[in-house]
This record gives sequence, structure tokens and C-alpha cells, in this order.
Amino acid sequence: MGSPRALPVYWDSLVLNASQVTNPSIDPLREPMETAVYLGKRPAAVRRTAAGALDTTLPPHLLAKTPILFSAMSYGAVSYGVHKALALAAQRLGTYYNTGEGGLHESLYEYGQNTIVQVASGRFGVHRAYLEAGAAIEIKIGQGAKPGIGGHLPGAKIQGSVAETRMVPPGVDAISPAPHHDIYSIEDLSQLVYSLKEATGGRKPVMVKVAAVHNIAAIASGIARSGADIIEIDGFCGGTGAAPARIRDNVGIPIELALAAVDTRLREECIRDEVSVVVSGSIRSSADAAKAIALGADAVSIGTAALCALGCHMCRACHTGLCSWGIATQAPHLAARLDAEAGAQRLVNLVTAWTNELKELMGGMGINSIEALRGNRLALRGVGLNERELGVLGVKHAGEN
Repeated sequence: MGSPRALPVYWDSLVLNASQVTNPSIDPLREPMETAVYLGKRPAAVRRTAAGALDTTLPPHLLAKTPILFSAMSYGAVSYGVHKALALAAQRLGTYYNTGEGGLHESLYEYGQNTIVQVASGRFGVHRAYLEAGAAIEIKIGQGAKPGIGGHLPGAKIQGSVAETRMVPPGVDAISPAPHHDIYSIEDLSQLVYSLKEATGGRKPVMVKVAAVHNIAAIASGIARSGADIIEIDGFCGGTGAAPARIRDNVGIPIELALAAVDTRLREECIRDEVSVVVSGSIRSSADAAKAIALGADAVSIGTAALCALGCHMCRACHTGLCSWGIATQAPHLAARLDAEAGAQRLVNLVTAWTNELKELMGGMGINSIEALRGNRLALRGVGLNERELGVLGVKHAGEN
């Protein structure tokens, strides 16, 4: 939901380039535009088989038809209808949704090819079948809305299938500790990464989700060396409506600065292709997504925008369990207000529209693929930013050549 405070949003101070005379634009209605993205490690060089043919095998990866994913929202924090709508939409769009830390309802295992399963500090709902069900596994270290603290799902929400899925007794509060009690270093993280890969036969990429904080570049460098395939960075302007206000409004840094710092650090250390980078937190439109990719992201993940498509009115009362729109509630009479099939179609409409807008933006820039846009900071200019901000972002001011 983000913060109601007027916190800085750097997307609004960044503008995209456009083709004019020397670099012709591309009409996306007439010419092909590639929006598919591969998420995972990239081969460091061209490889050939013993017979001399090109070796086209890739490490475990995700193939998304659009660079827009759905962010983690746990079953229990949101209703079953929300998870069902996200799963249906992800399947139809050829993208992925994230279970969050509450496990995966058994009836949704059939959507596993479009599901990212999350392993958080509480290990709720984590078992072998759960890990096998997803297309990828995410280790959640931090969340942009509440960096440095854990999670708390009130016992009133833990009833019936929520309790069964989370493997928690009904009516008992589910507390996720702030730290993983088996992770106190990059070496510990590496051990968990390889344990999860071993548990799934090395067939699934492993993601690590962290909040955008002051030393995020160094953290991302360590994660890239831990064996993880994808890093997700969650900025401080996004996130749950149930976050403590003092944490939400005062902890963390903007995703734009975090992303630029991470991409720069990984490139300087020549390990950028060791991981893909997904960003979330304050992605409000297709233009924000395009700017994030130009700053260095491989893909973006949306949460609040997806919930708004489902009918969320941003009341910031998620913690009460009395969501009038059937989203952040487990009350049967309220959850029934959300129709999963209709919600899925609205999500498909949203992401399809954003993807088409991305094609138009890229076409206007003379770019025909997400890969050509990724990390292309020459396509960005800053407006009204000081020299220090421009330096961190790695872009020139508008008007400069």
C-alpha cells in the first residue's frame, strides 16, 4: 500500500528518451517486439558441444512472457480468492505469482508452473511437496514495507484451510522471526540455497528477496556469490497495508536508488550475469516498469497495483481482517465478495495493458526488446535532481548529451 506520507519517488524525476532523426522509431503494431524475459543465471560465454554444435542448455531459469510478475502475498493475509485469481492470471499471462510465506493451498498446486513458492523465517507451510510444486523457490529475508522486522498473522485469521496450509494450530498467532535463525552470514545463506536446490534435484532456480536498505549493493554482491539465481529487491514505498507505521515511514530507501546501486556494483565486479534482478515497491505504471528495466532490472513485481485491480480501495485496514472487498480477510461473508474468475480477468487486463504500453514506449525509443532496454541508462535523463542523486542513479541531467 505504501506510505501516506509524501516520500520521494524518483520515477517521476526520470524521463525516457525518444527516437527522432538518426534512430528511427518502431511501430509495435507492425513490427515484432520481444517482451519475454529469462530470469536466472546467464552463460558467461558461448559454449559448444563436443561435436562443435552450439550448446543451448541453460541453468534452471524462469521464462516469463512479460517482465511483470505478481508480488508475494501470503494465504491467510489475503483470502483464497486472491490467490486463486493471481494463479489464474499468471497462467493465462505466462508470468508468475508468489505464494508469500503462508504456504500453498493444495487446490492451487495445478498452477505450479506459474508459481514461486516462498520460504520465510517461520517456515510456515514448507514441506517437500510444496517445494516441488513451484517453478522457483524464494528465500525471503526482508520486505520493503517493514525491513528488519518479522511478520505477524493474528490467530483470528488462522482458521480452517489457512491453519492446515500453514501447518499452524487454529487460532494461534503465526509469528515470523525477524532473522532466519540458520542464516547469520552469506555462507549460511549459501548453505540454505544449496539445500533447497538439492531438495528439488537442482531443477528450480532459487531467489532471495531482500528489502532496499543502505548497504544493499554489498548485500546483493554477497547474494550473487551465494549461489542464488535471482535477487528480488523490495523498495520502501510499496508493501502491505498491515506494516507498522513507524517502520513503514522511516526505514529503508527508495527502490530507484537501490536498484541503480546494485546494478552498478554487480557490473563493476563482473558478476551481473550471475543473477537476475527483480524489483518491487512503488511500481505504479508501465512507465515505472520501463524506467526500472532501463536502470538495470530484468523484471518488476507488482503487489498494490494488482490488488487495486482486484478491487482494493487502500483503506490500510488489512490487519483488522475486516476487508470489505474480500481481499485481506478470512471472514466467509466478506471473502465471498471477491470473485476469483472475474478478478483474474481484471489482472489479465491490467498486465496486458501494461505490456502493450511497454511495447509502445520501447518502440518510441527505437528498441525492440526488453533485453535491449535492460540497463540502458543512456535512455534515461534526470529532471530536478542534484549531482549526488544523478551520480547514484548513473544518469545524466536532461539537456546533457
